[in-house]
Amino acid sequence: MLAPVYAGQSTDSAEVQNWIGTVAISGQDLAQSLKKHVEAYADDVLDMKEETVQTVEKKGEYFVVTTDQGSHITRTVLVATGSHRRKLEAKGADIYEHKGLTYCASCDGPMFGDQDLAVVGAGNAAFETAAQLLSYAKSVTIINRSPSFNRADEITVDKVLSHPNMRAVANVEILEVKGDKFANAITIRDKATGVVTDLSVGGIFIEIGQLPNTQFLKDIVELNDRENVVVDPRTQKTSMPGIWSAGDCTDVLYHQNNIAAGDAVRALEDIFQYLHSK
Repeated sequence: MLAPVYAGQSTDSAEVQNWIGTVAISGQDLAQSLKKHVEAYADDVLDMKEETVQTVEKKGEYFVVTTDQGSHITRTVLVATGSHRRKLEAKGADIYEHKGLTYCASCDGPMFGDQDLAVVGAGNAAFETAAQLLSYAKSVTIINRSPSFNRADEITVDKVLSHPNMRAVANVEILEVKGDKFANAITIRDKATGVVTDLSVGGIFIEIGQLPNTQFLKDIVELNDRENVVVDPRTQKTSMPGIWSAGDCTDVLYHQNNIAAGDAVRALEDIFQYLHSK
């Protein structure tokens, strides 16, 4: 098992409420529990190395996986490198990350109940986040830098915007995230008029896309236009025989811890069959 750190996006969450079988757990505790589970069964079968993979190359019947510390030869590869959120580029956004500004509504949303919230984004994920927040927020404002919301399904847009506590602000540039101990306002500039205003909020949810961690795979497996690994959803196989992929780095439609874990189990079942049929 090769990874620079044994963690993922969820380690940034103060509380995860959608991990099956656990009412609530911090992202850090979830990562540690998964690591301990693996270590408990590792014995002499599994080596866990803190290395960053740089390339994967096909050499005859084997693959050579090159890292920042050396290389490994293997018959099969399972890529579960996940993704990272596209960050909001605005003054103060980095300062208030995890202090009122978050990239995971399903993880952190319930902590912002009965508050005026903002969602930054324009795609289906942004509207799905807004719909989720509306179930417990006082109000939700979706903020889009473009004049229209044509990146999301029209039926989804119409349904969410029809909610009485929903508001849309389009064709604006986010200049700054403001606050004290926690974020409490977003400064926006109207692109048409140039007018700058502060929008008071109790929480800010960023949904401007994810970037898969697949740079090292470009020359060996098929990636889609967003650089997600293209997989067979029945087996998690990639376009290269001997390489499987699972979780948020793939072209799977939905991204969540439970789904990623299930994808990985499916891949491991198929890898077992592959290795024992040759």
